Amino acid sequence: MSGQEMKKTDPDYSLSPVPVGARRSFLTMFMIMLGFTFFSASMWTGQTLGLSLDLAGFWKALLLGGVILGAYTGALGYVGAKTGLSLDLLAQHSFGAKGSYLPSALISFTQIGWFGVGVAMFAIPVAKLVAPDSAWVPYVLVAAAGVCMTASAFFGIRAMTVVSYISVPLIAVLGIAAMVIAVRNGDMSLAEKFAEHQGMSVVAGAGLVIGSFVSGGTATPNFTRFAKSAKQAVIVTVIAFFLGNSLMFCFGAVSGVYVGGNDIFEVMIALNLTVFAILVLGLNIWTTNDNALYSAGLGLSNITKIKKSPMVLISGALGTVTAIWLYDNFVGWLNILNCTLPPVGAILVLGYFCHAKEYERWDEIGQQVNWFAVAGVVLGAAVANLVPVGIASINGMIVACICYLAGEAFSRKK
Repeated sequence: MSGQEMKKTDPDYSLSPVPVGARRSFLTMFMIMLGFTFFSASMWTGQTLGLSLDLAGFWKALLLGGVILGAYTGALGYVGAKTGLSLDLLAQHSFGAKGSYLPSALISFTQIGWFGVGVAMFAIPVAKLVAPDSAWVPYVLVAAAGVCMTASAFFGIRAMTVVSYISVPLIAVLGIAAMVIAVRNGDMSLAEKFAEHQGMSVVAGAGLVIGSFVSGGTATPNFTRFAKSAKQAVIVTVIAFFLGNSLMFCFGAVSGVYVGGNDIFEVMIALNLTVFAILVLGLNIWTTNDNALYSAGLGLSNITKIKKSPMVLISGALGTVTAIWLYDNFVGWLNILNCTLPPVGAILVLGYFCHAKEYERWDEIGQQVNWFAVAGVVLGAAVANLVPVGIASINGMIVACICYLAGEAFSRKK
């Protein structure tokens, strides 16, 4: 199907740029991006930070990691808005028409995996709360959550906007209120609680901050391509990632130091706010999961040349059916796979700034496979996983950039 035909039938522009007339307002983009960063697994990182740093170190780690993560996602946001292209269409230019299947497969596989984990992260604790002795309630909740989250991703950016407008204010207000109440009701001040747990350096903490969402952040162009301007995209992305991630880390840290948990859900349960706890947990996961599934659908669309919607259904069904298994067995592997995505993002940004004019002819792809870009992802992921020095994701991005620039130098000599 050609790009022109896709425009007529696909409101999510799976295989073509988002036209100017389909761009969204600042507030809509802010809500979508902030909801994207409301990632429950980031609270696990917050718990680790809260149990490993004093309060000053915690804030320094959030600031340092947030600046680096904001720079990375902001650059991707700029490229997405400037070109109107998704991650996968950008990859066609930097990796080649067929080479783009590698980043598309990686983003799809990891996002389907995290979607399944997210569904289980809702279903399992809620089932333990409402029916602790039941063997089948978790599966019913998995099915219900999977269907709802798949539906919003299926209907695309419009449905995801509605979910974000409802969820983001509720999560922020209820979560912050619970966090403040927990601190006020605690036996010690926040600074004293954090002072009980030290041993991690600020740089190591910043590495956890970056690593917690750098892989998901690689999908930023999939959403910022709907921004009205590149400036708007950068501002929205940087603010949303800093605020959203910081809030999740604070929720996890407060949960860890006050109730021994890793989620604001557990804080709210301890405060007897059960209904609100279930609501916040569900909405928090929903705002990330529909974005993840949307990105998976776009990735599979690039590989199959079928529009996004049916690919979302397939991805959602796969993630839902395997949710509990993924939660029990695959989180460690997903964290390893996450290291493949920052090198992809680095090459996308570098590819654009090396050949910006070529992106104006978005459907003219000069090569089938850029083997230097492919090597950059493979070697970058290997270095990120194996080298113990420095920040893993940054190490991977540096190696990826070196490989891509080596390819640029080689092509100029031919």
